[in-house]
Amino acid sequence: MQFQQLMDAGLFMIAYWVAHLLRFQFPNELLSTLSPIEPFHRYLWIWVIVFPLGPILLEAQDYYGHGSAAINRRRVWQALRACVLLVIGVILVLFVLRVHYVARSVIILFGAVGFALLMLRMAVMAQWGQTELGRGQCRRRFILVGASEDAERVMEDLKRHPADDVDILARLDLNEESLEKLVELLHEHSANGVILSARHTMFGQIEKAIQTCELEGVEAWLMADFFKTNISRTSMDDFCGRPTLVFQSTPEESWQGFAKHVIDIVGAAIMLLVLAPTLMALAAVAIRLTSPGPILFRQKRSGLNGRPFTMLKFRTMVTDAEQRKDEMAAFNEMEGPVFKVTGDPRITRLGRFLRKYSIDEFPQLWNVLRGEMSLVGPRPLPVDETKQFNELAHRRRLSVKPGLTCLWQISGRNEVKDFKDWVRLDLEYIDNWSLWLDLTILARTVPAVLLGAGAK
Repeated sequence: MQFQQLMDAGLFMIAYWVAHLLRFQFPNELLSTLSPIEPFHRYLWIWVIVFPLGPILLEAQDYYGHGSAAINRRRVWQALRACVLLVIGVILVLFVLRVHYVARSVIILFGAVGFALLMLRMAVMAQWGQTELGRGQCRRRFILVGASEDAERVMEDLKRHPADDVDILARLDLNEESLEKLVELLHEHSANGVILSARHTMFGQIEKAIQTCELEGVEAWLMADFFKTNISRTSMDDFCGRPTLVFQSTPEESWQGFAKHVIDIVGAAIMLLVLAPTLMALAAVAIRLTSPGPILFRQKRSGLNGRPFTMLKFRTMVTDAEQRKDEMAAFNEMEGPVFKVTGDPRITRLGRFLRKYSIDEFPQLWNVLRGEMSLVGPRPLPVDETKQFNELAHRRRLSVKPGLTCLWQISGRNEVKDFKDWVRLDLEYIDNWSLWLDLTILARTVPAVLLGAGAK
């Protein structure tokens, strides 16, 4: 695995050099409208970004997962997404550092050449894996050990999700007498390792089997599915020197989470610098001139894990709107604890315009800078509405930071009438979260906001 990552890092470095070479060698008359290209030595520092970031992005797409010796539509799509993200990453770095001498055409060519080289490597590795020598070096040989029903379930999983680099050489039912047989099978088949799949009632035998593998110097893979969960992912950690199973139903901490945080801070800062002196200033002045009361509306909302924070919005309602909320309860159009009313009389004329184009949400960029919100995430609800949740599943939408936009925002916004549908979209986002999904939602939010789609 590490060798593949090192090789791909080298390919990305070569891709950047080739991209510069192609751009430099193009006839001037074909590129007369483009800026002059700088000597390559001025680009060398970008290798420092490309070398580690390329394999990290591929890893994030599960490019190096089981079946990494195969070439198929899934791996091609994973490689394409990683290349697109890598190009975006380089562009962001250049923007933050204010580097202007790097030609944009070189960046685009770099992504295309990098993708082509990845495809070439996949084709060569797939061809190599078909040879006798390649099969011997690339495939891993395992003994499957466990209760018969557990082992059968593993074999069925392998049929549904074939692992191109795994061979199950033999199966062994786990009991006290089978440990000697395990040693014989390891010797007979020259196995690389043992896959252990057994119920928690067999922990004693599992421990002895692992100790046998230790003595033999082969890997022992323990399938940690003793406890049945519906959505949690299982991972290993260390707690006070003890190996610990972690059951997690939220996006795990990774480079993608760090990148999301960086994008939140950089994106919010840039948008505030651009919008504050112009559109936000105009909105503030218009609110002050058209209705009495404060410019900003402050309300306690439920943040990460339900922790309250003060969310900011441009005020779009009359000043006594909160006091009049009870008398409007009979007109609530949402099924569940959320309050939504079409043509709410408490909204000012200017407020309707601000809401339609989501201008009232811009002050929340300050909440993003403070780390209380993210650019993308479930919309934060008022604390009193959160307290009305009558299903534990609804609380899980609080397991990630709330955001400015979300799947609900780009799926009709206020056209969603049932809170269960709202929660379903939020949980779909949480369960399938990736940096790519965040970028997709941000891209789809722009036209939804500009067109005022689904707003009230």
